Amino acid sequence: MEECISVFDMLKIGVGPSSSHTLGPWRAAERFLNELRSEYDINSIIRVKIDLYGSLSLTGKGHATDLAIMLGLSGQDPEYIPIQDIDGIIKSIEAKNEINFGNQIHIPFYFLQDIVFNKNFLPFHANGLTFTAYFNNETEYSSTFYSIGGGFVVKEERENAQNKEAIKCAFPFPINKASELLSYCTKENKSISEIVYDNEKSMRPEAEIHHELMRIWKTMLECMYIGCHSEGILPGGLHVRRRAFDMHQNLIGLSNYSTPQEWLEEIRKTEVKFRQILKWVSCFALAVNEVNAALGRVVTAPTNGSSGVIPAVLMYYLVIENHQAGEKEIKQFLMVAGEIGSIFKKGSTISAAMGGCQAEIGVSSAMAAAALCELMGGTSDQVLMAAEIAMEHHLGLTCDPIGGLVQIPCIERNTMGAIKAINAAELALETDAKNAKVSLDKVIDTMWQTAKDMNSKYKETSEGGLAIAVNMADC
Repeated sequence: MEECISVFDMLKIGVGPSSSHTLGPWRAAERFLNELRSEYDINSIIRVKIDLYGSLSLTGKGHATDLAIMLGLSGQDPEYIPIQDIDGIIKSIEAKNEINFGNQIHIPFYFLQDIVFNKNFLPFHANGLTFTAYFNNETEYSSTFYSIGGGFVVKEERENAQNKEAIKCAFPFPINKASELLSYCTKENKSISEIVYDNEKSMRPEAEIHHELMRIWKTMLECMYIGCHSEGILPGGLHVRRRAFDMHQNLIGLSNYSTPQEWLEEIRKTEVKFRQILKWVSCFALAVNEVNAALGRVVTAPTNGSSGVIPAVLMYYLVIENHQAGEKEIKQFLMVAGEIGSIFKKGSTISAAMGGCQAEIGVSSAMAAAALCELMGGTSDQVLMAAEIAMEHHLGLTCDPIGGLVQIPCIERNTMGAIKAINAAELALETDAKNAKVSLDKVIDTMWQTAKDMNSKYKETSEGGLAIAVNMADC
């Protein structure tokens, strides 16, 4: 049986700036706490140490990996923690040299010593981290996790593998490849979103699916709204000035609104010439990724670094293409996008540390292109073709963030991915998919081979490309 990957696995609500380097380590810290609680008395712990390896070590500072770990060990949840509380919790740990471990016991914690950045790579994956707890009886317990992209966390050894195998897939339509998805669509005479919905219904009630999909969209919309109404300099030392604010002001004019939904309605009234469309899509994407860079709340889609593409393209559809669109179209879009992302995850990777930026912006662009294509009336063949076109033109894209920060070139890349997604959808809609020379499965295979061939310095290590061509001092 194939692995069941839900839409809600691919689209997770969390905190920026990185799904693999922030959300993943945060979730790993939570899992470590759960392991300790199930086997030991937390009250007997006197110290905890964390070792970071590979890409987590090389770019961890710029990705707030250390901060995420401290928040996770403090018992905070990235999906629900009030964003305004983050700074205070971190400052308290640093000032007092202690951590409220699991929100249960205060123990000494010297973050400069107890979080160790090891440049060597563990063999299993580029993003490894080991937690070690020390007890008052001089014993210790260690556990190693791997953040494999998109907020997914795994362990190399799987003690519960048999149990996991038993629940691996109850989906009525288990999907590993795009060709299988297309076969189901043809056989059942259903759209891709309908197939995905049937799979989701096998896991949770319809009311929950509706609620969670709309919660994801509302988080995306709020993120765009916040980004378009926030100005200033992004944290991290690059002194990157937010651009969405000024761009938005020039586009929106003197419109009057007070909520994200009212804002959306006002945008529908604005001028929609080609240049304005380009600017709006770019503005939406910039807004999300500026919020992400400032440790704000975003939706991994499929990662934090690429979180601006899908909201920007969906917002484009809602405010430019179809003013009557509402919850039905939003849910349809998110389900298609999630399924395409899961196929990439199964057949290749969504981790920049494994595949470069093609694994993040490329995949998000493919997800958005497919989803938009279905909303615009594309057949299932054309939807998959749209995803293929979008990825084909991201193949080989490197991940080389300056200073290890998810800012340059990451923020602008989301605008490029969004525009390419729209173009890919339009190309697919104007093409007879039977004449396609490259299938989505072929491009996914090619992406994975390209990832394996790519020099490691272009895989989120900040040891090549723009990361060394442009020094922090230059900024």
